[in-house]
Amino acid sequence: MQRVVVVGAGLAGARSVQELRAQRYTGEVVLLGAEPHLPYDRPPLSKQVLLGLADDSPLDGPLEADVRLSVRATGLRPGLVETDAGEVPYDGLVLACGARAVNPWGEGVVLRTLDDALRLRAALVPGARVVVVGAGWIGAEVATAAVAAHCRVTVVEAAATPLAGALGEVGGLTVPWYAAAAVDLRLSSPVSAVEPDSVTLTSGERLPADVVVVGVGARPDTAWLEGSGLELDRGVVVDEHLAASWPHVVAVGDCAAWWSRRFAARLRVEHWDDALHAPAAAVTTLLGVPRVHDPVPYFWSEQLGHRLQHVGHAAAADRVVHRGEPGDPEGWGVAWLQGERLLAFLAVDRPKELGQARRRVGEDVDAGRLADPSVPLRAV
Repeated sequence: MQRVVVVGAGLAGARSVQELRAQRYTGEVVLLGAEPHLPYDRPPLSKQVLLGLADDSPLDGPLEADVRLSVRATGLRPGLVETDAGEVPYDGLVLACGARAVNPWGEGVVLRTLDDALRLRAALVPGARVVVVGAGWIGAEVATAAVAAHCRVTVVEAAATPLAGALGEVGGLTVPWYAAAAVDLRLSSPVSAVEPDSVTLTSGERLPADVVVVGVGARPDTAWLEGSGLELDRGVVVDEHLAASWPHVVAVGDCAAWWSRRFAARLRVEHWDDALHAPAAAVTTLLGVPRVHDPVPYFWSEQLGHRLQHVGHAAAADRVVHRGEPGDPEGWGVAWLQGERLLAFLAVDRPKELGQARRRVGEDVDAGRLADPSVPLRAV
């Protein structure tokens, strides 16, 4: 294998380059990035960068590669990546092309890139009327930054609770946080139109705005792969080793839909932790020694004065167990179980429990002891 091409210069792409060198690959490595910036971390965009605590979030570590920025992949053929700057041959290929923000209305600001964050930060001035469409992870974090900037903030959400897609009804436990932060939260309020200066709800109500932020999710950035023959299904379909349907092709990060033995399901995990760790397995597989990638998914969020940490995958859960009560000064948690088996756990303002919960995922637990916050998770 003389040349490995990595498509995508985010965390997953940069870590893939570093892993190739760490695993003693000595051939040529080409890293293609659509943005003009060297690889950077995305989680700080909605936290430190929006809050004015940083101007960027560069990744640590060298990149021993031919780094080509402002180059967008446009098509794929066996052995050849087509780009807007010409064709790039490969012997091995790492797809780390990430995801793109969804904006059905085409107006308003999205938060996906460093440039997005810097533009939005400049608009969050004291007294500005900010309307955030979507009460998911990004919407809640943008609202947090806007409150800190002394803006007047309204959040509109089509679902009946915040974080409905990620947490289901449990997301409703965060509703009081919005009132405490003086955020006007509108639930069960679908949007019919977004303009640069307003949001119109399907009820007909128009919400004037100085800034409109659309945070309704992201989709894998795989449109350029359609028609190539590579198997796609809500991402690049890969096996438990992160190998795609073509030989010498692997996928990592937000674009990878990988098979999990642990949960007997195909997962696509759009979170920092997976982008950080998946390249180790992908590169090992690419270099000829297939390695299983089957972690317990993990993500976190800081919003409206609270820290949320989630581990596991709750899709198959048949019951929910609450550990403590919202408002407890030492925090609280929620567990998702299938029978007695722990599938997922959410820790709210209880960071010390996260590691214990991660080790318990997949094990049978005593629901009664689990519900008692005085019992350590390692003893449930």
